[in-house]
Amino acid sequence: MKIMVAVKRVVDYAVKIRIKPDKSGVETQNVKMSMNPFCEIALEEALKIKESGLAKEVVAVTMGPSNCVDTLRTGLAMGADRGIHVEAARDLVPLSVAKVLKKLVEVENPGLLILGKQAIDDDCNQTGQMIAALLGWPQGTFASKVSSTVILFGNYPSIAIYYFAFYLFFWFITYVFIVHIKL
Repeated sequence: MKIMVAVKRVVDYAVKIRIKPDKSGVETQNVKMSMNPFCEIALEEALKIKESGLAKEVVAVTMGPSNCVDTLRTGLAMGADRGIHVEAARDLVPLSVAKVLKKLVEVENPGLLILGKQAIDDDCNQTGQMIAALLGWPQGTFASKVSSTVILFGNYPSIAIYYFAFYLFFWFITYVFIVHIKL
């Protein structure tokens, strides 16, 4: 199985950000940039899956200007087998990213696509859900644990379905049920 992981270049989490003088956004010139921490966690999980023998290849994907290649180099240094850079001259919105990822998935044919929870620069948390909808794949969001139990529905590969998320859901329903009975 091939795992594709989307990684995003963002202002480093330890940098104190400055607002542009015209208040149109955050100053990114001469600022340390790094891989989004949530994308880094996603890549680490993909590499753990590969180390366990459930995957043969991990492909890191990033989009943006030419300096985003540094993010791919970080991913390759972490252990990704390949990196794909999609050149984009301007900032991309989540739907654009999802559409590009859809095309890449059609070309690369991964068995699993993993994205970080959200980017620390815009906090959108939309791309994962959008790509799942565009591909017609099932999805799991906000997973806090990855196990070797991956559920596949029919012939569709999954973006990420983890039993731990279902456990939390049923625990929450049980908790709500108990609270309502006591009241």
